[in-house]
Amino acid sequence: MTDSIDGIISRNLQASRRFARLVLLCGLVVAAVPIAQAVTEAAVPVRTTAPDYPIALKREGITGVVTVVFSVDEKGNVIDPEVRKSSNQGFDQAALNAISKWKFRPARQDGVPVRSKLAIPLQFKVDSD
Repeated sequence: MTDSIDGIISRNLQASRRFARLVLLCGLVVAAVPIAQAVTEAAVPVRTTAPDYPIALKREGITGVVTVVFSVDEKGNVIDPEVRKSSNQGFDQAALNAISKWKFRPARQDGVPVRSKLAIPLQFKVDSD
């Protein structure tokens, strides 16, 4: 009877090992599946400042567009603004100065404020008064 008990224990041990490997394998598969998708909300401007139109360009009726790329930090501040594209370099500094004064509601991921990167075109157009 000792042989049969040893045989039963051996078979149970082997079955337990197979089960443990299966659980481990399933655990790894389950762990690789995301539990919740990250919900992201984009940064939204809450305070904007219009750029100052360069006097010489305004006098000559020159219009243009400057696209500024920058980050918005977790507090909604503009960080590291740079000109990405410009129709006239005479508008660049005015665009950078204006964007630097903007304030944003920061982007959020899963409800937590996060840093984000934006590109905003600023248009310079002479009013027809």
